[in-house]
Amino acid sequence: MDRTPASEVGDARSIRAESTTKVLRLWRKFLSGVLIEIIMISKNKKIIIKDLDSKIRLDVFLTEKLKLTRSKIQKLIEQKLILLNKELPKKTGTMILNGDEIEIIKPVIVKKIITNKIEKNLKTEIANLPIEIVAETSDYLVLNKPAGILVHPTEAGEENTLVNWLLTKYPKIKKVGDSHSPHTPSRAEGKNIRPGIVHRLDKEASGLLVIAKTQAMFEHLKKQFQNREINKEYLVLVHGTVQKNYDQIDFEIDRGHDGKMVARPKTDKFKVKNVEKIQEGKEALTEFVIEKNYVRYTLLRVKIFTGRTNQIRVHMMAYSHPVVGDKLYFNKRLNRKRDTELNRVFLHAVKLGFTDLNGYEQTFTSKLPKELESFLKDLN
Repeated sequence: MDRTPASEVGDARSIRAESTTKVLRLWRKFLSGVLIEIIMISKNKKIIIKDLDSKIRLDVFLTEKLKLTRSKIQKLIEQKLILLNKELPKKTGTMILNGDEIEIIKPVIVKKIITNKIEKNLKTEIANLPIEIVAETSDYLVLNKPAGILVHPTEAGEENTLVNWLLTKYPKIKKVGDSHSPHTPSRAEGKNIRPGIVHRLDKEASGLLVIAKTQAMFEHLKKQFQNREINKEYLVLVHGTVQKNYDQIDFEIDRGHDGKMVARPKTDKFKVKNVEKIQEGKEALTEFVIEKNYVRYTLLRVKIFTGRTNQIRVHMMAYSHPVVGDKLYFNKRLNRKRDTELNRVFLHAVKLGFTDLNGYEQTFTSKLPKELESFLKDLN
């Protein structure tokens, strides 16, 4: 690829010195000593807070106001591209009030530089991600994802993701997936950021995923997920002693004011006395059976019939038995010393079943990773 002349970099630096009012910051990311991006600032936007009924988090307010994802807003705050009352917010969750002034400095990418050597090294690193191929046909892949790997990049543009691994190993898969999505700006620009992906696992979870290699299989799997015909089972270790050997959790799930997902108990929306209690939420259904009891812990075999964000973790938290290792949904009163030692969530997709294009049922299983097996052994 073309290298940017030193004079161009120098010119960019001089912009910062000459116009601090228009340019808040030049962001430079280095990889092995090579300049990757230069970001300039333009078109500042100011918002005066009015008509708020109560305090609200800065990142949540801007997510609704600007129609951007919360992670994108948090990234802008962390990059010092958002000011609150002409000062940098102390944190992304700073509470705002009526009369506060927010200033958004919109970043524009001016130049992206990457050397062939770095690109080659990056591709090698991605290709060597420890992702196991459990099964493969001309139509689909079944993979065993380890904890610590994102399924697809976020707005932060992570490189070491399962999607980038797929694109390195199977370049043709970039043409498989939804052609457009109103929720994904990159997709609207013609870039498929989730090629072949029909379902996901959280970054710190592990286990089985099916990937479509053809558009026909993508549509076929997507329909099965929509009709709740996919069989997905997980082994999940939770805090505490679960009393029922079997139960269902049907709390609706929505995003709360702090940006995290929350489970809302169902109310009869047709009763007048419940009108003021009604809160928005999406249908979610989780069921479990006890696999094994431990002192202060319970191992559950969990099935989900919907695919809400963080569904199992959110439902188990609402059920008063949060998932072991969960840093996002947890009870502060619990002894979580062992959670820190685990350094991941104890959630593993152990079984996956679907119907292939020929109408045959396909079922795959996965053993617990060594770190989870070891954790259970220490509990005995």
